[in-house]
Amino acid sequence: MIALTLTEIADALGGRIVRGEPDAVITGSVETDSRLVTAGSVFFALPGEHTDGALFVGAAVDAGAALIVAERETDAGAAVIVVDDGVTALAALARVVVARVRALGRLRVVAVTGSNGKTTTKNLLHAVLAAEGRTVVPEGSFNNHVGAPMSMLRIDEDTEYLVVEMGASKIGEIARLIAIVVPDIGIVLKVGLAHAGEFGGIDAIQRAKAEMVTNLPPDAVALLNGDDPRVSAMADLTAARVVRFGLGEVNDVRADDIDATIDGTAFDYLADGERRRVTLRILGEHHVANALATLAAARELGVPAARAIAAIETVPRAERWRMELLDPGTGVTVINDAYNASPDSTAAALKTLAQLAQAGRRSIAVLGEMAELGEYSQEEHDRIGRLVVRLNIAQLVVVGERARHIHAAAGLEGSWDGESVFVADAEAAYAFLREELRPGDVVLVKSSKSAGLRFLGDTLGGVTA
Repeated sequence: MIALTLTEIADALGGRIVRGEPDAVITGSVETDSRLVTAGSVFFALPGEHTDGALFVGAAVDAGAALIVAERETDAGAAVIVVDDGVTALAALARVVVARVRALGRLRVVAVTGSNGKTTTKNLLHAVLAAEGRTVVPEGSFNNHVGAPMSMLRIDEDTEYLVVEMGASKIGEIARLIAIVVPDIGIVLKVGLAHAGEFGGIDAIQRAKAEMVTNLPPDAVALLNGDDPRVSAMADLTAARVVRFGLGEVNDVRADDIDATIDGTAFDYLADGERRRVTLRILGEHHVANALATLAAARELGVPAARAIAAIETVPRAERWRMELLDPGTGVTVINDAYNASPDSTAAALKTLAQLAQAGRRSIAVLGEMAELGEYSQEEHDRIGRLVVRLNIAQLVVVGERARHIHAAAGLEGSWDGESVFVADAEAAYAFLREELRPGDVVLVKSSKSAGLRFLGDTLGGVTA
């Protein structure tokens, strides 16, 4: 974090100093997890669903915290600022820090949202922008009302690019994040059924994602997926200049001649009258849109296409447990994509599996629950089961009671007879696959994080740690 006095921090937070020298300067990292605190850190003791950060103030001080921000007074052996609401205070501090760095005239902010593809796009942007100047991006999936402000607070006076990933589970969350940082470029990737159970339906999801662009100023740029009608329609909701990306002719930045193989995904990039071949190491045709969004952002930031393309071609994978290609040395290829799962991302992963198996290799899909779908859960799990059959996947292994509808729907397709197996848990799935797999097989492991299948994918892929 940039250097601020205790008084400046208290003013930013709307809090009061109950311990510490008002002129003391704080420069350390901002943390909400006491285990990550280092010498000079600011520890926000936030109340949580399962525990209270106030219980860990002592541990934070022992680890070297210089300042505690809490919702009640504490006898911590460090400076203390008391605030009415810790989460609101965290956002307020991020707003002040971003504004101060922006005032220096060099910071550019790119924000990304969408039902799928946010983390991959964030990583591709990092590869491009880090080659151009000091760049700060979220760690992991820091994209909510707590994680996003914490990412913003990692900037300093030398930061040139800040990439912010913005997720949401309800209306208004993205709007609050936009108000903190006001991006120069706002990217909307896709509107799908991820978290549909929390939102209440696709129309509500569309309204939530549109918050990315509705409050952008006229001198900002809204980068919209022109192939997604719900995203493309957001052009009517923004004062910003609109640039579309995708495969269709309507797009300003587009791709054609796509070739997805076990070695990666290649396509032609078309923009500004030029055509360039791009060869991603990331698996899956669905990542072409993420690459186009990245290249469109780079174009708006003045990064030459050749340099941007060279940068994204170095990225080895989307992210840990996201279309991660593993080789256990047995002749089997494992695609571990079991960190997140929505109907759209699961369908895309299955289509990639089917493409990779066209070269005479046997395809095996190991599928678990797609969480947070609410009333749409049975319908969407059924749809995935039917899709597995229609893609001619050779073997389906469905894991866990909450995913059972995938197995049931596959079994009802007339062209299948026993190719789907239902097992209770990951241990049973491994026992089955240990006997079933043979050299040449391509195995996709796909589920929401809550299903725990990412660890099954690691085991199948030979990952020991």
